Amino acid sequence: MTTKLLTRTSAKLLILALALIVIVAVVLYSQLKQPEVIPVNIQLMQPKLDFNITQALPKSLPLDPNKIALGQTIFNDVRLSGDNTISCTSCHSLSTGGVDNRFRSIGIKGGEGSINTPTVFNSAFNFVQFWDGRAASLEDQIEGPINHPKEMGSNWAQILPKLQADDYYSSAFNKIYKDGINPNNIKDAIATFDRSLLTPNSRFDRFLGGDLKAISLQEKNGYTLFQSYGCASCHQGINLGGNMFEKMGLMRDYFADRGNLTEADNGRYNLTHQPENLHEFRVPGLRNVALTAPYFHDGNAKTLEEAINIMAKYQLGRPIPQADVSDIEAFLRTLTGEYQGKPL
Repeated sequence: MTTKLLTRTSAKLLILALALIVIVAVVLYSQLKQPEVIPVNIQLMQPKLDFNITQALPKSLPLDPNKIALGQTIFNDVRLSGDNTISCTSCHSLSTGGVDNRFRSIGIKGGEGSINTPTVFNSAFNFVQFWDGRAASLEDQIEGPINHPKEMGSNWAQILPKLQADDYYSSAFNKIYKDGINPNNIKDAIATFDRSLLTPNSRFDRFLGGDLKAISLQEKNGYTLFQSYGCASCHQGINLGGNMFEKMGLMRDYFADRGNLTEADNGRYNLTHQPENLHEFRVPGLRNVALTAPYFHDGNAKTLEEAINIMAKYQLGRPIPQADVSDIEAFLRTLTGEYQGKPL
């Protein structure tokens, strides 16, 4: 009787021990098992919105509307140039992304400039102006093209009499400025107009505002890749660029491969004469980039695809699969905004 009882007890203990072993094994397996892989399409439906990288453009800035109107008139006035043929809009056309889509700009007497025209749109968010950053403000920037012999080829001594003889300008300046027409007030009016040239409400802006359907799955993937490859290390901030300097050819010598160096290729070195600034340029903003070809300070890339591949090779030091290039390009095309409520 005692033997049977012990046998039954042992059997129960054995069953209990086996059950405990099974439970422990299940727990250990669950801890060792790889995390569940989330399908790519689900990941991309809720991409990380890193607002340190960028944010939506404001619809406007608090600016004097009278100065904007006056500045716009001057912006379109060919009398700023020495031979009355070139205006600001000749190179910065608002109908073509704020650029002229040329390899190099054409100035007075058909002269070719030395560098590719940067866009005037959203230039208010650049921390400095020009590719080499030689102008600290939009007001300072205006001096450059006016005095450049291959751009406007003029000076204030020529410009002031032309504008002072114009009844509209005399009246408008006297209403806005106590001291009427002078170089500083002309620059202030143009710069105020420049600051008004914002292009909000791109599809990407709407996406940042919470409309997840504003951009496609491919474009969302492009945004994710844009961050993961490191493009956003330089192209960040409200303008996706324009807020830092970087060397062209960070990982590989771009200029040795391209050849035919020009003085403009020196970048900030032309200003500082410091070796560390050689080939250093202001990082361009990427808003409306689909409209502003050709790309880079030298206009060397004719298409967005080519520009992405060049950046991958020389700035990232790595090849990018064609599928990823296509997705990044698709994302960049979502950055085209509106001007005065109309798509660019």
